[in-house]
Amino acid sequence: MTSAHAIPLLQARGLSFLRADEPVFGPLDFTLHPGELALVEGDNGSGKTTLLRQLAGLLHVDEGELQWRGQPWNRDACAGEVLFLGHQLGLKMDMSPRENLHIAAGLHGARDGRDAASVLAEVGLAGYEDEPVRRLSAGQKKRAALARLLLLPAVLWLLDEPYANLDRAGIALVNRLLEAHVAGRGAALVTSHGAVSFHGGEPKRIRMHD
Repeated sequence: MTSAHAIPLLQARGLSFLRADEPVFGPLDFTLHPGELALVEGDNGSGKTTLLRQLAGLLHVDEGELQWRGQPWNRDACAGEVLFLGHQLGLKMDMSPRENLHIAAGLHGARDGRDAASVLAEVGLAGYEDEPVRRLSAGQKKRAALARLLLLPAVLWLLDEPYANLDRAGIALVNRLLEAHVAGRGAALVTSHGAVSFHGGEPKRIRMHD
């Protein structure tokens, strides 16, 4: 159980985002501690992806307060600790899954005892490690992106529709990854249209509103 008095990993107070002076979402208030999973819920266009991109440091904070480990949030403070997986998978199409992972690990380091071959096998890409990503199916591309979750030592995962383009086995894989990450005192914010099946306790819910 998370102590009510523990310093949150991430905390938002009155967080908002504006586009052309028009609100996209907000204000939002939420906290996320190590060992917690939060589902970001809302209609299409409610700002779910925008929120995750903001938390990943890809968009600015317009209004409100955002803290990381009890200190004012900035992108450099959480570099390497936050991993964003969005609709654009961040893969270099002419490189192989192995090469893509080597680049990512060169930038952010790797978890102890993990390497590209082992994590690619775990996500179901054994035998495809050296195939150019552009030759992989949509589901295999998604699995190659998911392999970064296993390899990189980020504590906070920001996953935008991580179940897209996956079959039933792939959906179960994502749920296993989330459960193991949270059990290991990681945290995650996930947008989804209902594929989450989480057995580590009831997830938090962040409801988007304008």
